[in-house]
Amino acid sequence: MENLVIIRSISKPPLTIRSKQESLSEFSQKPIKSSISFAKNPLPKFIDSHLDTLCKNGSLNDAVTVLDSIAQQGSKVTPRTYMNLLQSCIDTNSINLGRKFHARISVVQEKSPVIETKLVSMYAKCGYLRDARKVFDEMSERSLFTWSAMIGACCREKRWKEVVELYYMMMKDNVLPDGFLLPKILQAVGNCRDVKTGELLHSFVVRCGMGSSPRVNNSILAVYSKCGKLSLARRFFESMDERDIVAWNAMMSGYCLKGEVEEAHRLFDAMCEEGIEPGLVTWNILIAGYNQKGQCDVAMNLMKKMVSFGVSPDVVAWTAMISGFAQNNRNGQALDLYKEMILAGVEPNGVTITSALSACASLKVLNTGLGIHSLAVKMGFVNDVLVGNSLIDMYSKCGQLGAAQLVFDLMSEKDLYTWNSMIGGYCQAGYCGKAYVLFTKMQKSQVQPNVVTWNTMISGYIQSGDEDQAMDLFHRMEKEGEIKRDNASWNSLIAGFMQIRKKDKALGIFRQMQSFCISPNPVTILSMLPACASLVALKKVKEIHGCVLRRNLVSVLSISNSLIDTYAKSGKIEYSRAIFDRIPSKDFITVNSMITGYVFHGCSDSALGLLDQMRELGLKPNRGTLVNIILAHSLAGMVDEGRQVFSSMTEDFQIIPASEHYAAMVDLYGRSGRLKEAIELIDNMPIKPQSSVWYALLTACRNHGNSDLAIRARESLLDLEPWNSSIHQSILQSYAMHGKYEDAPKVKKLEKRNEVQKPKGQSWIEVNNTVHSFVAGDQSTSYSDLFSWVERISMEAKLHDLHCGCCIEEEEEEEKEEIVGIHSEKLALAFAIIRSPSAPQSIRIVKNLRTCADCHRMAKYISVKHGCEIYLSDSNFFHHFKSGCCSCGDYCGLNIIAFALVAAVLLKVDMIDLAFGHPMKWAEITGNQIDNSRGIYALSYFPNDNHRANLFRFCDFWLGLGYLEFEIVCNAEKELVVTAVSSGQMLPEDLHLNLT
Repeated sequence: MENLVIIRSISKPPLTIRSKQESLSEFSQKPIKSSISFAKNPLPKFIDSHLDTLCKNGSLNDAVTVLDSIAQQGSKVTPRTYMNLLQSCIDTNSINLGRKFHARISVVQEKSPVIETKLVSMYAKCGYLRDARKVFDEMSERSLFTWSAMIGACCREKRWKEVVELYYMMMKDNVLPDGFLLPKILQAVGNCRDVKTGELLHSFVVRCGMGSSPRVNNSILAVYSKCGKLSLARRFFESMDERDIVAWNAMMSGYCLKGEVEEAHRLFDAMCEEGIEPGLVTWNILIAGYNQKGQCDVAMNLMKKMVSFGVSPDVVAWTAMISGFAQNNRNGQALDLYKEMILAGVEPNGVTITSALSACASLKVLNTGLGIHSLAVKMGFVNDVLVGNSLIDMYSKCGQLGAAQLVFDLMSEKDLYTWNSMIGGYCQAGYCGKAYVLFTKMQKSQVQPNVVTWNTMISGYIQSGDEDQAMDLFHRMEKEGEIKRDNASWNSLIAGFMQIRKKDKALGIFRQMQSFCISPNPVTILSMLPACASLVALKKVKEIHGCVLRRNLVSVLSISNSLIDTYAKSGKIEYSRAIFDRIPSKDFITVNSMITGYVFHGCSDSALGLLDQMRELGLKPNRGTLVNIILAHSLAGMVDEGRQVFSSMTEDFQIIPASEHYAAMVDLYGRSGRLKEAIELIDNMPIKPQSSVWYALLTACRNHGNSDLAIRARESLLDLEPWNSSIHQSILQSYAMHGKYEDAPKVKKLEKRNEVQKPKGQSWIEVNNTVHSFVAGDQSTSYSDLFSWVERISMEAKLHDLHCGCCIEEEEEEEKEEIVGIHSEKLALAFAIIRSPSAPQSIRIVKNLRTCADCHRMAKYISVKHGCEIYLSDSNFFHHFKSGCCSCGDYCGLNIIAFALVAAVLLKVDMIDLAFGHPMKWAEITGNQIDNSRGIYALSYFPNDNHRANLFRFCDFWLGLGYLEFEIVCNAEKELVVTAVSSGQMLPEDLHLNLT
């Protein structure tokens, strides 16, 4: 059936009637030309009416066809009709049809700025701001409405800088903003923190007489608040004739952004007093402010209070709380609050999901993260870039790199953080090869690596031990990547070298960094200081301290705290105290560092004095503080006071005692000889005793001669540390001396299975700005002059016998000198005395093993003979020798081997005190008479285990017959002659031990 054209009258245009076949054309695969046509020069009113009808019916494609027919016939449509078509495109978000209408703008009777303005709005509201700006820029004439449309479009897209630029362009065109447009411009100015433009607009408002508009005034107030100009904002706020809730909110928001949340709270109270009821936004401002300042508990109370005011928390309030807990490392509470929000029926937004996933990542709770991921999928948040990035981070930190990679691959839009999160995940897991593959792909993508990407790769490689690849990337980033290295780039290398224990290279990078005029930041300093916490690195500490002073970083509390700790470990406790006293605002880390330093140096009174100062500052002791306070009481011999601190931990400080607190208590009892109470404490511990507890008991047993408890402590340590060669060696010797030969094979079998290797003693000392290393038994000819000196001074030290009362036995961690040769710390001491250009006032030595009795005695003797101070840090303790005394109080992790021998003998007659209360009689040794000696120290002269075993059997027999004293004589044949004495009568039979 052909198309029929029916002419109803001359005044009406012809109407085309579709055939039945054509009525189905819209479902056809092939395009069919529209059957609508018009007679020549149809009347405009009919055309406009027909197009309006098509708009109302949503038949915009037909409208395009009508416009084409009109164009062919040379007819025109009115601007109003054309603008209605554009509005329909806006309403239906039909950008394609909008473009078609734009292409047919020639059919409009008159092209005017109003029509072009509508085109700008159409493109902008359909989400095509670039096209809107193109139309805007091509306009020859722009009205206030045109500028409003363009500025409004940029505001909707949050392109604040572009809004400010448009404002200045607008002023050049001599177009002034009105009361409707000004708040939008001011909003952009505030978000750009452009206070100068804000002041300019403020003056414009005053000159134009728009100061009576509450909306404009509130916008000006918001600018000053966002820019941090709170004095200007407050002055303007006080001068306002009318202050609505928006003005109060703007002022409170400004204080919260500045961190002055307490002042914002005072404004909140003042607002309530004026009868203005706080709204949801007001509550949210305060809740967010307290969370950002870390006062999450106050924020939580506010959220409960808002409910009592009849205001239900919305997703913004819940999200602020969840984010606050997560950012302040209270991730468990953040997830609890998230679950509570879901139960309350509040739907999370993308930021909520992101914050909750961040908490899951920190806690590594994969199951909870999976649940949140599932909810994100159901709510359509998976296409949100922030949510996707958080999922990658969560899966990576939970060790699910496959899942993280899957999320990464499925993301349609990837930003810089997406790539960096995935690369960082691989690097943290040690898969630097996979990270590098992804890094290479990133370089070929539209998102190019930034400095964070390069730093992540550098850090990943160096922490994996591949320093060559790390250095290669470090040098390539400026050449190939054209990325300038920042502080974090250098810090990555420094921290990496520190982690792989290459402190000298870390210090070299630190110096190189400064030579490149890169100023170290707090992270750099905090990475470097631990590398210098050693007696032989004091000059390096001073070097870094000088850098801190030059860079004005001394005001950074964390740096000052680290300096206190580092100087204390470097032997300069007085420097630590000087820094401590200069800190105006101390935190609990400051005081803890100082207390720890004093305990480290054996200064119990000073440590306890700081506890009182801590209370005056309103600081609450933490777990570490209480450990050090108990140890300080131990050093001072204040057993009851120390026990009181331990007993009140839970009630006074809400701290449940842990293994380190029990170890401190064992040390407290052990120093005072109350071993029975110490072992009772261990036996009644609610937790399994750790190594520190048994080491504390072992030290006490060494000092007080309880061999049975010492063996028990060693056996317990052997179970906890089967790899520890020191324990293997000492327990075998203890078994041998106490006749427990049946137990020795078990230890040897365990030693063989664990491939335990005996450590070799090594010491380091700095002389003339050079660190020298010495190894036990070093026979180097370059040290030949040291050997004779050590032999002579060792003998002098033994003869001088300063009654140290400590270090009775020599070897535990280290083999005896008869086997391995001269111990390394003796060689270091000799080197310091002989090779120094002048007599040293102080000597600083670091040793990898515990110092033995003979070396300890020799150091005390040298401090007297040469009038110098000796600082020796071994694996167990810090020793400061001065004028023949040691800071360890002669209670320094003693060996039980030979001590147990005498203790075992004395125990047979229940006279442990005999070892300390009854001096043995000494005869001449190498021509020198030693008076007032205590028999227990004699044992350090017995050269080998056979001699000691023979002595044990000899004394064991005669003690049973009542002989309680023994005389030891060195005869002309270089034999030690041991004679038992009873009631002043000498035993006719002697024990002869050949020293050669």
